Amino acid sequence: MHNTPAFSAPATPHSGLRRRRLLAALPLVGAALIAPRLVRAATGTPIEVWKDPNCGCCHDWISHMEANGFSFTIHDTGNNAVRARLGLPQKLGSCHTALVGGYLIEGHVPASDVRALLRQKPQALGLTVPGMPVGSPGMDGAVYGNRRDPYDVLLVARNGSTRVFKSYHQKASS
Repeated sequence: MHNTPAFSAPATPHSGLRRRRLLAALPLVGAALIAPRLVRAATGTPIEVWKDPNCGCCHDWISHMEANGFSFTIHDTGNNAVRARLGLPQKLGSCHTALVGGYLIEGHVPASDVRALLRQKPQALGLTVPGMPVGSPGMDGAVYGNRRDPYDVLLVARNGSTRVFKSYHQKASS
């Protein structure tokens, strides 16, 4: 008569443990595949913005900036109080105010100009595009009939004086 055990041992002594570890590791593998995208988003240039919660062009400007590597903290509280607190004259105002790298960004300033400001690091309060010129980022596209009005991005000194930082003087359309 041959003795057979009542149960059979696993093929290798630790295969059950390995299987559990593999199953436990699957969520980590998925996270590793997704994490680089999240890290890129989280490591974009941080920018904080104050805007009206109902302003569509502010949302469009934020989308333009995010597409160019900025990551936002958004305050839907309006921007008049923060603009005054930061010392920007009312005549240079627009519909949203942002802070990035210690600089104020007012209105529909193109992302490329914000990048240039951060590279150049001038002694200044920041950049502004006063008003809401059609054709500037957030004020562009088909909803505006693809119209492009000329406008200037102004560098604002700490004393409130300005000089042209960059001009966008495409032929004005009607």
